[in-house]
Amino acid sequence: MASKSSRSTKTTAPKDAMTPAERRASSTLASIYGLRMLGLFFILPVFSIYAEHLPHGHDKFLVGLALGIYGLTQAVLQIPFGVASDRFGRKPVMVFGLLIFAIGSFVAGASDNLYLIIIGRAIQGAGAISAAISAMIADSTRDQHRTKAMAMVGMTIGFSFILSLVLGPPIYHAISVPGMFDLTGILALLAIAVVIWVVPNVPMTTHSEEVQGHWAKAVFTPALLKLDLSIFVVNFLQVSMFVVVPVALVKYAGIPLLHHWMVYLPVTLISFAVSIPGIIYAEKYGYMKPVFVGGVALLVLTMLGFAAGYKNPVALIAALFFFFLSFNLMEALLPSLVSRTAPANRKGLAMGVYNTGQSLGLFAGGAVGGWLSQYSSEDVFFVAAALAALWLLVSFTIQPPPNRHKPAEADAASAQPQNA
Repeated sequence: MASKSSRSTKTTAPKDAMTPAERRASSTLASIYGLRMLGLFFILPVFSIYAEHLPHGHDKFLVGLALGIYGLTQAVLQIPFGVASDRFGRKPVMVFGLLIFAIGSFVAGASDNLYLIIIGRAIQGAGAISAAISAMIADSTRDQHRTKAMAMVGMTIGFSFILSLVLGPPIYHAISVPGMFDLTGILALLAIAVVIWVVPNVPMTTHSEEVQGHWAKAVFTPALLKLDLSIFVVNFLQVSMFVVVPVALVKYAGIPLLHHWMVYLPVTLISFAVSIPGIIYAEKYGYMKPVFVGGVALLVLTMLGFAAGYKNPVALIAALFFFFLSFNLMEALLPSLVSRTAPANRKGLAMGVYNTGQSLGLFAGGAVGGWLSQYSSEDVFFVAAALAALWLLVSFTIQPPPNRHKPAEADAASAQPQNA
């Protein structure tokens, strides 16, 4: 990145703060990322119930496909968008992708059957700008602050998810799902204005010599592939469980859809607060691997808890709490790990591959979760638990990149594994 900035920090106190430009770039880009994810997550807590009133709405596979199809088109286009951002610039790619996303939102909003909604959601996913945003954040921050910036993105995704769960039911009650799609399209158009006039212009860390770096270094390294698998599983679990959970809250907990926010709000806020010490412990004190592996293990137990107790209101809500706790940890830690593991001149491509894993997880979670729920809700959670258990085995082999943001404390850092 900016080598002069990196060298200059060695003569300053190791606890130097982010510059105003870094804070502005990180916050605005994270907000755009979060806004887009909010639009995609909005329907998660309500769609499986809304779909029952549509033609073919009792076909759980189609319901799951509508929830997750945007992940498939994102997966197909994520790498091309990442490469395009390396070649043509971050901002043009972001504007183009947000425009496609808005069009898909309006198509879904005008639809009155599942098949047209699936088409609209697929168009939404075609605006695959996640890699461009992540790469621009990496461009905008010095190495010692990239962890904070990428964690900000992850936390924003988690916050968007939480916000969608809390606001989704009352907004659905007010304007229904078509109105939610239209609102998402309007917000996407506003985000374009933010990209053009608010997000600062920064030089890319990829230059003409990027052709010297082989693309396979960003795609096929074991370290990156393990992180790509990680985000795949996180999002598989996220979408598959929401094929079942909203219906379970109505059917077994006796909570009307409009009041689901009364469950989601306290559960998500408390889990968010509890996750913060874990993130600090992992990032600041260098215990990334224990926290990471612990979060994965907790997800395995949580999915088994869902399978055993989703018909019990207390067990269901407890499982939701532990899921959100682990989800917040993963969304904060994974983007930072990918950014620091990828070759500097292939960050756009590497983030594209990472976000492809994310998108495939969203698609597979919706499709597989919908298909399995036609036979048994327990099967959804057992399959999710098995996949998480496989991920747990892989997580033991993940090695966080070395700590580089405390040059003045190099000797102390060498005494224990740390992450930056």
